Amino acid sequence: MNTGLLGAGIIASKFSFGATSDFPVVRVDASKRHFKSKAVDTAIKTFHSKVKNPELSWLFENCFPNTLDTTVYYSEKDNKPDTYVITGDIDAMWLRDSSAQVWPYLQFVNEDKPLKNLIKGVINHQTKCILKDPYANAFYGDETKVGEWKTDKTNMLPGVHERKWEIDSLCYPIRLAYNYYKKTNDKSPFDDNWRKSIQTILKVFREQQRKADLGPYKFQRETTQPTDTLPMAGYGFPVNPVGLICSAFRPSDDATIFPFLIPSNFFAVVSLKQAAELIKTFYNDVALEKELLSLAKEVEEAIQKHAIVNHPTYGKIYAFEIDGYGSAYLMDDANVPSLLSLPYLDAISVDDEIYQNTRKFILSKDNPYFYKGTAGEGVGGPHIGQDMIWPMSITMRALTSKDDEEIKWCIKTLSKTHGGTGFMHESFHKDDPANFTRSWFAWSNTLFGELLWRTYNEKPNLLS
Repeated sequence: MNTGLLGAGIIASKFSFGATSDFPVVRVDASKRHFKSKAVDTAIKTFHSKVKNPELSWLFENCFPNTLDTTVYYSEKDNKPDTYVITGDIDAMWLRDSSAQVWPYLQFVNEDKPLKNLIKGVINHQTKCILKDPYANAFYGDETKVGEWKTDKTNMLPGVHERKWEIDSLCYPIRLAYNYYKKTNDKSPFDDNWRKSIQTILKVFREQQRKADLGPYKFQRETTQPTDTLPMAGYGFPVNPVGLICSAFRPSDDATIFPFLIPSNFFAVVSLKQAAELIKTFYNDVALEKELLSLAKEVEEAIQKHAIVNHPTYGKIYAFEIDGYGSAYLMDDANVPSLLSLPYLDAISVDDEIYQNTRKFILSKDNPYFYKGTAGEGVGGPHIGQDMIWPMSITMRALTSKDDEEIKWCIKTLSKTHGGTGFMHESFHKDDPANFTRSWFAWSNTLFGELLWRTYNEKPNLLS
């Protein structure tokens, strides 16, 4: 815990914007920050000057820059930007987390060239990771390092931290690259290696449809946690190949029950379409573009055909996981992509009737991982366990809501469940915010900062 607190910036020597004894400086001292962004610091000053709620101003200053302050390592390799991004208290780069951690800073890149180069460096580094092992979810900065999971029964390579196959690991880098280009019109990250990474992603997605065979990936770990390993000789439970893509693990890094993970398949549809657009723009590769769009269409149709379930209370809703044989798991998890997060990922309209039905189910006692207590309510998951709510789920609830009162409630709940630390966490107990996991979890911090900045720009009255 102490190491995490130090890394998050809890130990600091000075006070800053309007600090008081109630809200002492917990942001890491300027001399120890990994990266400084003028644009982000300007946003913090603006928030402080305009938002009169002192706790929200304090939380914004702590959380929004946390990725930049504590987790990024920028360099130049082969005359190109290269950025290694750790998650916080784990010295490894998840393709998912690293994309999500820098995502909220995209809006500032045209006014902050160093920040633009930093994100370009993330794209370049992710490309190398995908080409190294597209089935891995997390990597070390040292390409020769052999880590703690070296005994996992899978094809572990040096430089790979963990090799849990998750669809979203290959979607997030596309999301980041696509939106970087849309924001900057900068083509420089999209070299031949990037094109090869897209071809590799397409190949893996096709393999994991499992139409001809089980594919090359399998995984087993000697563990007491069943969510950390796969049954059936490491391939997971069987599926009927209906066009969907298998994901051995969820975004939580927990094993799937039914391998057709629906939120991640939704995300894959979006990512395949975005990749196709970029391939057309940069390479005019008609064949590859057609393949990407063809797979997107196939997965999209399979979702509509196989993933919708008639619930006795909520009507038509999307299942969380299915197996293609008719079995479905009705739940939602806190990690993104989740069913709740689909509009945030541009996978579905927030007004879609089935999504709204699904949302009502997710935020109810009928979702086995929805917890409600004296401290708050929200979605958790098996990764941490019973009664532990993830702040990320509350943030995502607000980011996908059109209801001002709901958004205001989410922000208020998050502002009173940081356990006195000034930072968001992985999870907190439904009845006790001081009982939390991961004091230094940059994604959760930055995501909350994204919510506050968006609310300030779109509905500032909700921050009073």
